[in-house]
Amino acid sequence: MIGPLAALLAAALVAMPAPVSASPAPSSSQLIVVSARAYHATVATFTAYAIDGGQAHVAFGPWRARLGYNGFARPGDKREGDGRTPSGTFGFRFMFGIEPNPGVLFPYRPVRRYDFWDDDPASPLYNEWVDVRRRNPGLNPEPMRRRPAYDYGVVIAYNTMRVPGRGSAVFLHVDVGGPTGGCVSLPRSELLAVLRWLDPTDEPRIELGVRAPAPPLAPTGQSGATGATGATVTASLLRLRPS
Repeated sequence: MIGPLAALLAAALVAMPAPVSASPAPSSSQLIVVSARAYHATVATFTAYAIDGGQAHVAFGPWRARLGYNGFARPGDKREGDGRTPSGTFGFRFMFGIEPNPGVLFPYRPVRRYDFWDDDPASPLYNEWVDVRRRNPGLNPEPMRRRPAYDYGVVIAYNTMRVPGRGSAVFLHVDVGGPTGGCVSLPRSELLAVLRWLDPTDEPRIELGVRAPAPPLAPTGQSGATGATGATVTASLLRLRPS
C-alpha cells in the first residue's frame, strides 16, 4: 500500500513535464575535412564540401595540406607548444592578414606591427589577439606580422574557453614550404579560394584528424550550385598552378 507522502511524490512525478532536450547544433552547409593517415604525419588531405539537403558536393580539393611538425594530437591531447595540430571539429572565428582584405565574407582583421597572439598559459589574455600598445600579451607572444605565413589566414575556433595550456593560435594560413607549429596550411592560391568561399551565415566547420570521415556524397550528376562553382574554381586553380 502506498502511503500519503509516496502517493504525492508519484503524482508529482507523473505531472512533471518531460525534460526538454538540448536543441541540436545548427547543421553547417560548408564543411572542410583535413584527414591524415597517421598521428605522426605532417601532411594531410584537404577537401571542402558544400552540403545541401544532407548530401555533400566537393567544392575544393582534394588538396595537400600541411600540419604541425609533430602531426595531429589525439582528441583532447593538444597542449601548448607541442607542435601538434588538434583533432576535432571546430568553427571559425575571424579572418586576418598582413595583406589587404582579399574579398572575404568573414570579418577581416588587418595585421599591424603591434599585433601579437598571446601563447602564455599563465596570462589572462591566453589564446587571444593582443594589441601590445594597450595590453600585455604575456611571455613570448607570437608576432602576427609573419610573412608569408600570415599574409592571409583564418582563426580556427579551438580552445575558445581559453583553458590554460590546452593550446593556442590555431590557424588555417599560407603554406611556407614545411610543417607548421600546430596549424593547418595551404598554398596561397588554394587558401584564398577557400577564404573567399567560406560564408559565416553557413556556419562552416573544419574537421581535423586521422582518417577523418567525409560526408556522404550526392549521387553522380547531382552537383549543387556551390559545389559546381567550387569545382570550376578548382579546375581553374589547377590550370594556373605551375608544374
